Amino acid sequence: MELRLLKAFAVVVEMGGFTAAADRLHVTQPTISKAIKQLEDEIGQPLLHRHTRTLRLTDVGETVHRHAHEILRASAQLDTAVADLAALSHGELRIGIPPLGPRLFTPMIAAFTRRYPGVELKFLEDGSRTIEAGLQNGELDMGGLLAPIDTTQYEHRPLVNDHLGLLAPAKSRWAKRASVSLAELADEPFIMFSSAFMLNERIVDACRQCGFAPQVVGRSGQISFIIELVRSGVGIVLLPESELAALDLRGVGRTALVDPIIPWQIELAWPKVGYLSHAARAWLALMGV
Repeated sequence: MELRLLKAFAVVVEMGGFTAAADRLHVTQPTISKAIKQLEDEIGQPLLHRHTRTLRLTDVGETVHRHAHEILRASAQLDTAVADLAALSHGELRIGIPPLGPRLFTPMIAAFTRRYPGVELKFLEDGSRTIEAGLQNGELDMGGLLAPIDTTQYEHRPLVNDHLGLLAPAKSRWAKRASVSLAELADEPFIMFSSAFMLNERIVDACRQCGFAPQVVGRSGQISFIIELVRSGVGIVLLPESELAALDLRGVGRTALVDPIIPWQIELAWPKVGYLSHAARAWLALMGV
């Protein structure tokens, strides 16, 4: 059984479909379909229910998916262990960086590259959901995850403890308010994040607890684009206060969200089980872990 087939299958499940998986792997959709069909032929049973609108795994598919992560992780760890024989004169460190938290990593990136200039840093910039999948299948050594995280699977170190604030168009009634409650925003159009952001669920759950479902007018994973949408009057967005403090907020209004307080905590996480590369251990040592 070829690793590329297992990788294609794992990404299809992770992304929830063939088209998204093809985009993620930078191949065509027929290539992904052919890989899944070849894997099913080798196993001798179907892995996916093909007559449902949403992707569903068969019982065999569930089993293969569970073991696929283990096999891919083991393969990635073997590659890393062999590369580590060359110590830190060269090699790579693979880090998942959430789009809302690049500034959290920048000082450490600068310190690490000064100390170990021969190690190439490879970044996956995506939401917590995609980063966690990368940690599980061995594509990443460590990454930033939205807390709370599964402490049975990951070692972790806190990076930031923050909460969300409101960003609204400058001409909105919220722009001149010092604070606002979430319930007051029930009739506002919300700009949300792309599906890989677990923060979406945090916001939606908070809205439901306040008695409403947010009216989503658009989604994006690009913070600069989201700010432009707010500036243009398309809608409002909830962003971490520490991120708002670093943005160009001309033409928009920033207001504290006080009821409820929606936490935004990012943890640097790495798997408890498996091989931790010399480069990853060097990074943690620089952090004082």
